[in-house]
Amino acid sequence: MKIISWNVNGIRAVYKKGFPEWFAKESPDILCLQEIKASSDQIPSELKEKCEYEIFHSSAVKKGYSGVATFSREKILDTKKSEKELYDDEGRVLVHELKDFYLVNAYFPNGSRDHHRVPFKMKFCEEMLKKMNSLEKKKPVIITGDFNTAHKEIDLANPKANIKTTGFLPIEREWFDKMIQDEWVDIFRQLHPSETGAYTWWSPRATVRERNIGWRIDYFIISPKLVKKIKRAEILSQVKGSDHCPILLELS
Repeated sequence: MKIISWNVNGIRAVYKKGFPEWFAKESPDILCLQEIKASSDQIPSELKEKCEYEIFHSSAVKKGYSGVATFSREKILDTKKSEKELYDDEGRVLVHELKDFYLVNAYFPNGSRDHHRVPFKMKFCEEMLKKMNSLEKKKPVIITGDFNTAHKEIDLANPKANIKTTGFLPIEREWFDKMIQDEWVDIFRQLHPSETGAYTWWSPRATVRERNIGWRIDYFIISPKLVKKIKRAEILSQVKGSDHCPILLELS
């Protein structure tokens, strides 16, 4: 099974940048998208007509903002949102139950340049960890998406310069530590423990991506009992169309 996750920074925008061709070529069993910035009726019709995929989405009340969508060829037994109005109004979470595991597609809030959204983000993080731990009691869990946090210094190009930047604040990284202490596994880092320059987001400023001055803020976090089933976890950094690139998880 191949699962891909991608913050597309607008599904209508990325659609015009080769997304349909890329989707057809990769042909994932499940595709989780974040920041789709579209309601259901705004998703390009060609994507909705992909009859082999069932589409799930959660869009924000605010137009052109946030939102997540999942395309699945695998049978989804049940799908819920976060069940917290505060987060569902921003289209941040889809929780899918499959036969052997839960899959959570999540778009974590950005703390904002002036940090005014950091408390909101941290509350969301705590709620998500609580949800993950609760689901894990029933069956294994994979949570994927844009976490908007680089965990360790290895996960961004300029850690010293960004210690006071949201996405690398001590409070954000401490929550990540707490999640790992709860025995959740950052599977890319487990399989690539010392790989540097492995980033999933780059500032849109000129030449930043070309020089690979990036951050790794998109993840697959999995239950320990799934680790032995993972064939590979990769960052598809060559794929353009968004300020993020896709990430891939393959399970046996």
